[in-house]
Amino acid sequence: MSVKLSIIYYSSTGTNYQLAQWAKAAAEAKGAEVRLVKASETAPMEAIESNPAWKEHYEATKDVPEATSDDITWADALLFSVPSRFGTMPSQMKQYIDSQGGLWATGQTINKVVSAMSSAQNPHGGQEATILSLYTSMMHWGAIIAAPGYSDPVLFGAGGNPYGTSVTVSGEGEMQEDVKGAVEHQVNRTLDITSMVVNGSN
Repeated sequence: MSVKLSIIYYSSTGTNYQLAQWAKAAAEAKGAEVRLVKASETAPMEAIESNPAWKEHYEATKDVPEATSDDITWADALLFSVPSRFGTMPSQMKQYIDSQGGLWATGQTINKVVSAMSSAQNPHGGQEATILSLYTSMMHWGAIIAAPGYSDPVLFGAGGNPYGTSVTVSGEGEMQEDVKGAVEHQVNRTLDITSMVVNGSN
């Protein structure tokens, strides 16, 4: 049975979009059906236009579909990728999650397998806390959290975050750790766990 995976990301300058693209390629290589969608931009245009990198990325990804409730109900598994905003997920992703009360109230978020990735400008700039903030919401959803833990040596070279892949990004937008392998492992682990859940429930 093919696993259906929705990769839901928010990215202002491109880091989490890149993580999401690596995840999509890894999931498709494993045979999953994949949707790659973004949380809607809610920042005012004056804020976006005041940051050249933000504006460039905003324009470059206009064709990426915006996430809807259907991307949750369709999927067996959800992979989120978000930057840190003061140690929590950005408001754009929080708005998306907060708008799913109808799905939650009717039990449509229960037993979705969920994993998450993040980024920050400093190694201790909220990478872990950001993922945990998202997982807190997922516990309320009744989701099954598929954290990578220390299930593969590739995770140590990527910074060793057991909650999900995270990366430090310089002021110039460059990733400071090589995390592509960690993303691929996290995706494979998420799909393996999802397959167990889906096959076990049928």
